[in-house]
Amino acid sequence: MEPDVSIETSCMIRIAVLPIGNVTPTLLRDYHSMLLRHQTIPLSAISSFYTEHQKSPFMHQPWDSGSLRFKFVLGGAPPSPWEDFQSNRKILAVIGICHCPSSPDLDVVIEQFNAACKGYNSALVKRCFAFSPCDSHLEDGEKKGDNLNLFPPADRQTQEFHLQTMMQDIAASLLMEFEKSVLKAESAGTILKTPLDSQASLSSEEVIKAKKRRLARAQKTIGDYCLLAGSPVDANAHYSTALELARLTTDYFWYAGAMEGSVCSLLVDRMGQKDSVIEEEVKYRYNSVILHYRKSFIQDNAQRVSPLSFELEATLKLARFLCRREMAKDVVDLLTSAADGAKSLIDASDRLVLYIEVARLFGTLGYERKAAFFSRQVAQLYLQQENRSAAICAMQVLAMTTKAYRVQSRASISNHSLSNETGSSHADCGRMHHQSVVSLFESQWSTLQMVVLREILLSAVRACDPLAAWSAAARLLRSYYPLITPAGQNGLASALSNSADRLPSGTRCADPALPFVRLYSFPFQSSQMDIVKRNPGREDWWAGTAPSGPFIYTPFSKGEPNDNSKQELVWIVGEPVQVLVELANPCGFDLKVDSIYLSAHSGNFDAFPISVNLPTNSSKVISLSGIPTSVGLVTIPGCTVHCFGVITEHLFKDVDNLLHGAAQGLVLSDPFRCCGSVKLKNVSVPNISVVPPLPLLVSHVVGGNGAIILYEGEIRDVWISLANAGTVPVEQAHISLSGKNQDSVISIAYETLKSALPLKPGAEVTIPVTLKAWQLGSVDLETAAGKIASGSMGRHLKDGSSPSILIHYAGPATNSEDQSVLPPGRRLVLPLQICVLQGLSFVKARLLSMEIPAHVGEKLPRPVSVETNSTEGTVVSENKMDKLMKIDPFRGSWGLRFLELELSNPTDVVFEISVSVHLENSSIENGKSVEQDATEYGYPKTRIDRDYSSRVLIPLEHFKSPILDGSFFMKDLQSDRTTGSKSVGFSEKNTKAELNASIKNLISRIKVRWQSGRNSSGELNIRDAIQAALQTSVMDVLLPDPLTFGFRLVGNNSEQAAKLDLPKESSASEGSVLAHDMTPMEVLVRNNTKETIKMNLSISCRDVAGENCTEGTKATVLWAGSLNEIIMEVLPLQESKHGFSLYFLVPGEYTLVAVAVIDGATDILRARAKTGSPDEPICCRGPPFHVCVTGTT
Repeated sequence: MEPDVSIETSCMIRIAVLPIGNVTPTLLRDYHSMLLRHQTIPLSAISSFYTEHQKSPFMHQPWDSGSLRFKFVLGGAPPSPWEDFQSNRKILAVIGICHCPSSPDLDVVIEQFNAACKGYNSALVKRCFAFSPCDSHLEDGEKKGDNLNLFPPADRQTQEFHLQTMMQDIAASLLMEFEKSVLKAESAGTILKTPLDSQASLSSEEVIKAKKRRLARAQKTIGDYCLLAGSPVDANAHYSTALELARLTTDYFWYAGAMEGSVCSLLVDRMGQKDSVIEEEVKYRYNSVILHYRKSFIQDNAQRVSPLSFELEATLKLARFLCRREMAKDVVDLLTSAADGAKSLIDASDRLVLYIEVARLFGTLGYERKAAFFSRQVAQLYLQQENRSAAICAMQVLAMTTKAYRVQSRASISNHSLSNETGSSHADCGRMHHQSVVSLFESQWSTLQMVVLREILLSAVRACDPLAAWSAAARLLRSYYPLITPAGQNGLASALSNSADRLPSGTRCADPALPFVRLYSFPFQSSQMDIVKRNPGREDWWAGTAPSGPFIYTPFSKGEPNDNSKQELVWIVGEPVQVLVELANPCGFDLKVDSIYLSAHSGNFDAFPISVNLPTNSSKVISLSGIPTSVGLVTIPGCTVHCFGVITEHLFKDVDNLLHGAAQGLVLSDPFRCCGSVKLKNVSVPNISVVPPLPLLVSHVVGGNGAIILYEGEIRDVWISLANAGTVPVEQAHISLSGKNQDSVISIAYETLKSALPLKPGAEVTIPVTLKAWQLGSVDLETAAGKIASGSMGRHLKDGSSPSILIHYAGPATNSEDQSVLPPGRRLVLPLQICVLQGLSFVKARLLSMEIPAHVGEKLPRPVSVETNSTEGTVVSENKMDKLMKIDPFRGSWGLRFLELELSNPTDVVFEISVSVHLENSSIENGKSVEQDATEYGYPKTRIDRDYSSRVLIPLEHFKSPILDGSFFMKDLQSDRTTGSKSVGFSEKNTKAELNASIKNLISRIKVRWQSGRNSSGELNIRDAIQAALQTSVMDVLLPDPLTFGFRLVGNNSEQAAKLDLPKESSASEGSVLAHDMTPMEVLVRNNTKETIKMNLSISCRDVAGENCTEGTKATVLWAGSLNEIIMEVLPLQESKHGFSLYFLVPGEYTLVAVAVIDGATDILRARAKTGSPDEPICCRGPPFHVCVTGTT
């Protein structure tokens, strides 16, 4: 059997193309390609070369439309024993190819050509084409004869035209030789036989039979030459005669051959036109051909020679003629029948050719699996031969089947097809189409695919092709490790190593082996490397843009919708970057990866390789790093791996498709899940762009970057060091705060940073920051208690309560590469990591008041000075006790108010508490200040040991105003005027607002500080405690009474002392009164307001039992003057006196009390008195004054 046969093969003239002399394979293929352009020579083109020596036997030669067809056999072919049966099997011409520069001696060339032609006795025309001759060759060539044709050096087009002329000459020569062959075949002496004919001495019957069959065979041979000569009508006439004669002589074999010739002449006559009628005719005739070939089978010759090969060849010719999708059923039946007949073929070469043709035809139909199956049969036949050439052929044939079996090498797939099969659309979010996954991984064929790869591996080893062997072993191990035993896996690993040993160092292979590599994540850059787009139109260029971290995309960004779902990643030239990838080794041996690094096709990225060891059935996440080298886009499709001695590229997309197929059950297993790795969400490679170098600020806290541990209210200075680690100076910088508890940052020395600009690369600046610990809430206290109990302080760093310092900074406004592009800036985030611990624990607060009654004497407590010129009547005491407690000289008694704070110390340190009161300086009209250096009063410190409680008293008398005026209620008055309300001006709502404002003012002037050790100090937050304690009594604390009362004796103190026999300077004489003696007294009433007050004054005297001593039948005190219904009018900020006398009948302790009812009270007085009705009388009661009455009853 012959390969690549068709029905038209019968009309093709075989020409052997032989290399003569030294012709390289490249040149030989080049010259052969020039010949292939002239496979068809029209008869009209050879008329000038044709000479009719005698009447042509081709009566119906189509000179206008006919042609001669050539089939060039490169390297020639041995003579066929079936040449008499089918003339087209003969080598009818020989063309020698000589390259003159390699073979300068033309005599030797001619000698070699003649020697080569001796093996082709059937050749009718012989020509030797000598290309690129020199001048001497051209001179000698004319003497060498007609068989040598020289092709002078010229351009390609000229040489092809010259070659066309030579081929037309050969065609004319062949046509004239065919005429001679036809005339020779008609002679009676021609003997035509085939291997089917008996080789023994012919008996008389066989001689008679052979004579009868000679005529039919001769007519069939003449028809063959007519067909080769391009005259199908003449050929058909001779074939018809041969059919009749062969049928009469029962020469079925030659009958079938003549029938094949008639079909070929029919198709040549129709010039390749096909219709249903012709197809049916061809099918009918070829079925007859197949039938008669089968009839010609002789059992006696079955072991020696058989017509089965011609039967199968005819079947293949018919299948090739009908091979199209519409006739697929008929073609499949024919090919199946031919494949079944292959088992009966004697010659293994025939079986090989048959399988090749069947595979080709199945492939033409699109039946790739069937084509691959028969290709494997071809490969197995090659592998049965123990030689390298057969192994190479087997490997090449198996390589053609890999596409059908889905085990093709990555190198055999073009970039376009790979992108179409493995690419993912943005709409599918990186997922592949179902059919694409199936086309890549088809688990139903797993066993068969393993067998195919194993055969490729064996053939590559025999063919001494280590790269092909490495590729096959890599694909086998990577794709089918779940089906391979650990011993088999180790064998494949050995095959990889052995193949790598025979390869040169640095060899690359398109097919990856182990490990499996998938993209784990692109880690977020630290907060010190955030990139911010610069707004050129604003001074605060960072405003309105969100920091990118590493990514520019944010789900909250505004703008037009973007179809590209990929994120954008920004890298900076010269700054190292990291990418996390996960490696998996699901096989039963330890894997050593010599090197692995990121694969960047853009050329502007330098990757750093690392080596990894992966134990059996294990996975590992590693960090791969590199440095961008220039501005532009960076493409990182995967990793480059040097393992098993060969460098391969592992694409992230391939592994993603593999995992997607495993999730759908299309792939055998997930290599990462086999190694115990968790299921990872698909991570897509972002769009990476590289920007020019930027400044890089690196920060650290001086003294350590650990947590800053503060007690509640503690104030501490922290120094933060900023260094420029980039290659570009920092020219702009701005500091701001973010996060919770921003008020805990009291001050930041921004001017220090500003003065250091521009901060050059390598320069450093230290910025002081003052911090104040905030107050912990109830939830924070419970959390802190839990931390203390467990001995852990780690959570406070993650609770998000600490503020952060934001530094937006940028380098030069332009760069040298593109003046129109503004480089981005950066944002440095400095989490302060403040750990606030519970300090002094506040238990409760309450307001205490105390009054110490005064004794009636000749003098009231003496003030230092009373400014009579002042409208406010400022009074200042120089008594040292006033620094702690304030005496009200006009009240006549000690009126003390304290704020008591109960504090607990749950910590393990000792605290000292100090209280200070800040007072505003009093000023007079002439601008002089009184007591300018007494703006703050300090009180003795209180020590609180650990696990103890203590009470701290805060005096409030210093805060009382000496004058009761409308300034306290000014906002109420303005509010009433604005609204035009006719009701009482001081509404309850406005009064509450003023009370709260007064309380806040009071709180701001009281400072409770603590100190622990040498360096730890802070301030206690008592705002809420004071506000709750003073909510109902703030008016009593801040405002004086409208009227204050005082009593004193009128008379000579020395007289009283003489009557009592006491020393003149005795303190006991002060406030002492003799019984049975008329004692003159006076009451002093002071008006503390800025308005005149009219009142009705009453004076009462009570004994120790609280009974009124001046009224009733049992009165013990007699009086002179007025004690009741005393009408008085006191000018603003002035005093009025009223005199009276008392006569005590009984010695003892008595108390004098003055009460006044104000007439026509103003709104201010009513607000101070907290009256609810405008008709309610305002009553002012003075403090009690004690009178000690001595004497006898």
